[in-house]
Amino acid sequence: MFLEQIMTSLGLSDLQFALAVIGLGILILVALLNLRYAHVRKKAKAQNALEKRFAPGFADISSTQNETEAEQVQAPVIMSSEKAAIDPRIDCVISLRFDEPISGQEILKEMEDWQDIPGPSGVQWMCEGLNVNVDEVETWEPIQSDAVYSELQLAIQLASRRGPIGVLELSDFCSRVQLLAETLGSQIDMPTVSAMLESAEELDRMAAESDIQLSINVAFDEPCSWKDLAIILRQRGFHLSRNGRSYEFGGPEAGLFKSAELDPNQSVKQLTLLLEFPLVPESSRAFERMLAEGVAVAQIAHGRLVDDNGMNLSEAAVTSIRQHLDVLYIKLDKSGIPAGSSTAIRLFS
Repeated sequence: MFLEQIMTSLGLSDLQFALAVIGLGILILVALLNLRYAHVRKKAKAQNALEKRFAPGFADISSTQNETEAEQVQAPVIMSSEKAAIDPRIDCVISLRFDEPISGQEILKEMEDWQDIPGPSGVQWMCEGLNVNVDEVETWEPIQSDAVYSELQLAIQLASRRGPIGVLELSDFCSRVQLLAETLGSQIDMPTVSAMLESAEELDRMAAESDIQLSINVAFDEPCSWKDLAIILRQRGFHLSRNGRSYEFGGPEAGLFKSAELDPNQSVKQLTLLLEFPLVPESSRAFERMLAEGVAVAQIAHGRLVDDNGMNLSEAAVTSIRQHLDVLYIKLDKSGIPAGSSTAIRLFS
């Protein structure tokens, strides 16, 4: 009865009233979906901010080290303000070309919400612009608000130790780039999603074969106290890592190798030195230096070099490792991603 009064007062037929009710229901549903999507994005953003470690990556290779023996690295999210360059060897690159140059301020305004790209894997993306300046040669650079650009290239990293990029992260990125192209009125040159996913899988397989961690074990005849071992390592040029449970050899910004984590409250029966092969250049001779430090520590602290089975490390085993490393260095060089290069560091981080 009440509904009939409303229909009569509004002059609506049964059909018109039914359509109005359906329309109102759709509006309410859309509003609820938007609220839910905003909640999910906010939750994902908070989760990404709290993540501090990479999961095992690269095709779930069996050589991934035990988590208790490796220092966990916080996932870097490459923003446009960082000095990392887009590299088509590990990035999917999408180009936007403008008929008339466009200001960096306008570009940045349209990309304000790009910092919160959802996705549990913390995928890396970058944006560079071709700077048009009458007094300078055109150069690619991170977007600056006071510059003018004739072309943009946006890229997302295809793989990392977490594995290849997922279809959801890639689709979201491509959708954002397409929307940006429409908003800025630019032409777009974008590979197909299927082609990008295939490239990601191929890159992941290649990286899996080279993501090797080498170790040198020093077994002590008698347990060595944390204090005594710390003195020996510092004298040998090691420094305590930020987590306070392991020691690193090399500079704080570019260490060559490190020790497995130790308990400062317990004596040490065995010291394990770890070298992540793809992160150090061949010229550093990191394995030879790690081996030499292992020998020196063993001599000072009365220990011996052993393999993972506790057997004395033989010269034949060391020779085999050297030969294997030579093959891996050559393979990475042929792939265009030399060990220790900025591209390798991005890929194997």
